Amino acid sequence: MVHVAGSVLDPDLGDHVCLPFEGERERMTATSAFTMNGLRRRTKVVIVTHADSPERTRDWLAPLVPGFADAESAGQVEILACSDTHFTNGCLDPERVLGGLGAARERARKHGQHGVYALIDASWGVRDVPGQAAFEAAANELFGERWLAAVCQYDRNLFPREAIDQASSVHPITPEQALLRFANTCSPGGLRLWGDIDLTNRPAFASVLARLEKEPAEVVIDATELDFIDAGSAQLLTVTAMARPRDSTVMVCRDTVARVLRLIRADEFIAVRRVGDV
Repeated sequence: MVHVAGSVLDPDLGDHVCLPFEGERERMTATSAFTMNGLRRRTKVVIVTHADSPERTRDWLAPLVPGFADAESAGQVEILACSDTHFTNGCLDPERVLGGLGAARERARKHGQHGVYALIDASWGVRDVPGQAAFEAAANELFGERWLAAVCQYDRNLFPREAIDQASSVHPITPEQALLRFANTCSPGGLRLWGDIDLTNRPAFASVLARLEKEPAEVVIDATELDFIDAGSAQLLTVTAMARPRDSTVMVCRDTVARVLRLIRADEFIAVRRVGDV
């Protein structure tokens, strides 16, 4: 298993991270580190607040980040209220969230920035944990395009342990859990996977696979850089292949992954090609 406690605040574009924290100092330290990393990577940094107002966030964040005022004036940092990004008439509005991120992407392109770094105060969902988890899982599809990195901050003092566990499981990356990265591919269409998949991020993996069920033509899953997959997660691949046209799902992988697929008889539904055979 890959441990990513340090790298979650310096994510790659395409990473969707759950970051539990405890206490204001920890939250502020994470926010300042994330902002500095985003500026160093020449991305647009978008901070979505909930517990704090944008004004109060700016007051304590600016002294912690060198060059903050100039970066904000240049449009490289934006601080937004969750009420203006996530909700319409007091209700969660997924289309508004995704539309806002897409608009931030266009602003980043206009300013020559490399992508969007989003830090989101997840306390917006404390009153509807199942709804929040469903939204986070559905949002994974957006990250396959590899222009967005998001870190969702979950306050341990607000969310019960089971809610934190649920949130962690629908994010591909959480500190001290398996790390999964993925990218959408084309020509042929499909998915590239790297990292590890196990029980800790299996629900996130299920949401990533959901897109493939909609593809009418052959899809290729490039898992040549996937280091580990457990049997339960491999079963999800089988279910996906069974939901698609027969003989239209191909997976390219190492021997270690191929053995797991053979063990659960996934190769009856998936054309498994080992790296050396390609």
